[in-house]
Amino acid sequence: MNERNGGTQAEDEPKEARHGGKAQAPDRDTGGHDGRGETEGERADRRWQELLQEIRVAQTGVQILLGFLLTVVFTPLFHALEQTDKTIYLVTVVLGSLATGALIGPVSFHRIVSGRRVKPQAVVWASRLTFTGLLLLLATLTAALFLILRVATHDPYVPWLVSGVLAWYLICWFALPLWVRIHYADGS
Repeated sequence: MNERNGGTQAEDEPKEARHGGKAQAPDRDTGGHDGRGETEGERADRRWQELLQEIRVAQTGVQILLGFLLTVVFTPLFHALEQTDKTIYLVTVVLGSLATGALIGPVSFHRIVSGRRVKPQAVVWASRLTFTGLLLLLATLTAALFLILRVATHDPYVPWLVSGVLAWYLICWFALPLWVRIHYADGS
């Protein structure tokens, strides 16, 4: 992919091909390159493209979930809910709204700072917003599942079931990636 399309060359392309047939050693002090042979700008471009791909997945999920949540209040069954269930619903909607804001935030952030030569800093802040959005999405999904199972079953095992699903989310979203990072990171 070229810079005109908003990206950098493929990561798995040999360094020799990227540097005119010669392997180039990374030189942070003199060449501004990191361990991949990228300049700071190239690295920021690559990281921005990766972040956008991640955000697209999370944004879609949170927007669909929030859309469904917003319609619940207009159903006749909503008014028959216990006050506790209505409170859980309101907390869930607020969490979903906060998650949506955090996950859409990087798009607005990029648009406002675009062309100001601050892409490395923009990537850092957009990444922080995305991570915050993922935490809020985790809370939204957990609260929504709790509300649905509580209303659907009225069984005392609902908190245990939701706790099990929450544990699964935590394993998939955080524990496994952190384990891989610790065990397979090359130290960079």
